[in-house]
Amino acid sequence: MTIKGVLFDFSGTLFRVEPVADWLDAVLDACDLALPQPESAALARELEEAGALPGGANPLRIPEHLAELWPVRDRSGELHRRTYTGLARQVALPDPRLYDLLYDRHMTPAAWRPYPDTRAVLAGLRERGVKVGVVSNIGWDLRPVFRAHGLDDFVDAYALSFEHGVQKPSARLFEAACEGLGLAPGEVLMVGDDRRADGGAAALGCAVHFVDHLPADGRPDALLPVLSLAAAGR
Repeated sequence: MTIKGVLFDFSGTLFRVEPVADWLDAVLDACDLALPQPESAALARELEEAGALPGGANPLRIPEHLAELWPVRDRSGELHRRTYTGLARQVALPDPRLYDLLYDRHMTPAAWRPYPDTRAVLAGLRERGVKVGVVSNIGWDLRPVFRAHGLDDFVDAYALSFEHGVQKPSARLFEAACEGLGLAPGEVLMVGDDRRADGGAAALGCAVHFVDHLPADGRPDALLPVLSLAAAGR
């Protein structure tokens, strides 16, 4: 198989969202709300257990009124916001503005950090003439995150679920990503952290490689093998 393109997942693969405590503190600071540290730490724990931070931990329990939304949350921006603000509302925050402000914060470039090897791998693929796409289950436009971190020039195409109304592991989203690169699925490697969602590319004929969804500091070089895999397939 000749690898002419690599598709990457976003969250947990190329970027990692900030910790819940930092997410909450950033919004509290923006609102000039000062809470005692034990109180803010307790709220952060509750928000994490609720799964309120997109890109963070999944909920320990899906509330009954969100059970139908959760499986389809990435099909539109409206569904995504309703789901995650609904999860956040399981936690009693000190100001009702915080639910939407927390959601808005997670869409900012400041809330995301590239993995340490992201730039080197994307640049290495570009130097080798390998096309790069980003295919993500997401409810908002992540392109500004790539631009703010100086990585957008390495990406040839984006296939985002909310723009297509379909989520991974559906073959339709991977098809859109491959079409965006102008390549056949058999010429493409999919790299992601979710074996079910990202593994759906295999049904289309893509090769698949998995990495672990870990904190950025705890995963310094897991993407580097992608350069060897791309080279081996050329």
